[in-house]
Amino acid sequence: MHLRVDLNADLGESFGAYKIGNDEELIPLVTSINVACGFHGGDPLVIQRTVELAKRHGVGVGAHPGFPDLQGFGRREMHMRPEDVYAMVIYQIGAVRAFTDLYGVPLQHVKPHGMLNNMAAVDEDLARVIAQAIYDYDKNLILLAVAGTKLAHAGEKVGLRVANEVFADRTYEPDGTLRNRKYPDALIKDPKVAAERVVTMIRDHVIVAIDGTPIPVDAHSVCLHGDGPTAVQVASALRQELVAQGIELVPLSTILG
Repeated sequence: MHLRVDLNADLGESFGAYKIGNDEELIPLVTSINVACGFHGGDPLVIQRTVELAKRHGVGVGAHPGFPDLQGFGRREMHMRPEDVYAMVIYQIGAVRAFTDLYGVPLQHVKPHGMLNNMAAVDEDLARVIAQAIYDYDKNLILLAVAGTKLAHAGEKVGLRVANEVFADRTYEPDGTLRNRKYPDALIKDPKVAAERVVTMIRDHVIVAIDGTPIPVDAHSVCLHGDGPTAVQVASALRQELVAQGIELVPLSTILG
């Protein structure tokens, strides 16, 4: 059986004079990127440069909308009215779409960022609003969502193509949610360990939780965080191991058609 998977990274998160992440080094190693839209990170010039760099390397481009929380990097819990969330998501998708149109690059997908993503994973109402906003903006966009979550289900229900995402550099709780970053074992920094875990996810269709619980998964995309201290090393090791195992790396649009 021929196996293939998308490798994505959260990028374009620098803004103004502040550099965050390793975009130039990471983009050649992945097949899709999630571009910050200016709310948790990014600014117009950063978005433009990130999209241009993605085009140069033939990488799929997605919007990465988050809460309006630059200071907290979109990782603080916020409670907003549904109409505010709806408009906020559409506004941010449009910011990235402006530059993909400029460079003649298709906008491939949308992936909520940080706490917005975490909350939508377990909050059915929030998930529904996000999925509806994406569908209303462009029903042909792919929703990139953590596998098995409320957000993934909401996307399928509204009629979006949904790509199931797993994480190379994060650990999981037995219920399939990501382990909270407040715990020291929430992040995986060893490239070899990350690569071995991902191969198991793709080849054996299972995530091994923090306590050893096996969680079934049919993954379309593997995420790397561009701001991680060993992000480039993890991406390089992961790419090498996947290729060595005969797993083809392709953008989401190739997998979901």
